[in-house]
Amino acid sequence: MVKIEATKARSAFSELLNTVKYGAGRVVIERRGKEMAALIPVWELRLLEMLEDRIDLEAARKALANPKNKIRVPLGDVKKRLGL
Repeated sequence: MVKIEATKARSAFSELLNTVKYGAGRVVIERRGKEMAALIPVWELRLLEMLEDRIDLEAARKALANPKNKIRVPLGDVKKRLGL
């Protein structure tokens, strides 16, 4: 993993993209010594998204299995309650 200050990352962005795609795999961008963000390969992003989807699906299944959640609320009512 490569760590780089944000000011240097700004000027070396193209090189950092190549590092992520072809080299070290991950780049952590720091500001004043604190980790702020990371550049990761797209395949890792997709893997994280799949993991999040699986966790969300398991939580939804658990909620639906709870007898207290058997009352269905129309989507329009939910949106209205949430002010959407």
